[in-house]
Amino acid sequence: MDRSIRTYDDVMALLDTLVGPEADRSTPAAADWWDAFYQDRDAPVPFFAAKPDRSLADHAAAGLLAPGRALDLGCGPGRNALYLASLGYDTDAVDLSREALAWAEERGRGAGAAVRFHHGDAFTLTRPGGPLQGPYDLVHDSGCFHHLPPHRRVGYLALLDRVLAPGGLFSLSCFAAGGMGWEVDDADVYRGGAPRGGLAYTAESLRHVFGDLTEVDLRRMSQEPPASPYFGEPFLWTALFRRPPAP
Repeated sequence: MDRSIRTYDDVMALLDTLVGPEADRSTPAAADWWDAFYQDRDAPVPFFAAKPDRSLADHAAAGLLAPGRALDLGCGPGRNALYLASLGYDTDAVDLSREALAWAEERGRGAGAAVRFHHGDAFTLTRPGGPLQGPYDLVHDSGCFHHLPPHRRVGYLALLDRVLAPGGLFSLSCFAAGGMGWEVDDADVYRGGAPRGGLAYTAESLRHVFGDLTEVDLRRMSQEPPASPYFGEPFLWTALFRRPPAP
C-alpha cells in the first residue's frame, strides 16, 4: 500500500506517471524517450532543420528583440539558441536529452556561437540555487510547452515568474488545434493515457493560460519553403507575450 504523497512535488510526480514517458519526470524515462527521438539525425522531423523559427526573425526585424539575456527552454539541437546568440543575446539553453545537447554543441562549434547548454529539467534548474537564474530578457520555447501535461502548466507559469524580467518577452511556438497535437480536454489526458506527441491549443486557450502576460503577437506560423533560411510550419502557433514592467 502506497501512502507516499506528502508534498506538492509528490503530487506532480504521481500525475507524471499517468501520462507516459514523454512527461514522466519522476524517472529517467523522459530523458530516455527523448534521447531515442534525437538519435536518428536523418529522420524527417521538421524541427531537426538547422534553421531558427521564422517568428524570431520577424520579431528581430520589427525591433522587438533587444539583446540581453535569453533562455531557450527545450532547446533540442540548438537551432533557436544559436540564432539568439547571433543576435547578441547572452544565451542559456536547456534540454532533457543529452543526444539533443551533443548535437546542439556540435552545431555551436561549427557556427562559432557561444551558448551555454545545460542538461536537465528546466523546472529544477531554475529553482533558487540552480544554474539558470533570472532575470532573462527573453524566454523562448519552441516545442517544449505543448509536450507538458496539464498539471505541469502550473510549474511552467511559476518558472516564467521566477526567471522572466519585468518587461521581458516570452516567445512561444506550439501545436495549434486543427493542425497537429492531441485535441482533448485536460481531464481526458488522464483518462486516456499519454499526450500522444503533444497537446494542441486554440488561440483562446493560450490567452487564458498566459493571461498574466500582455499579448504582443499571436498568429499561425507561416509555411516556409525548403530553401528558406528559417523554419516555419502552419500547424504551429507563434506567440509573443510581454511581462508587465515593475510598478
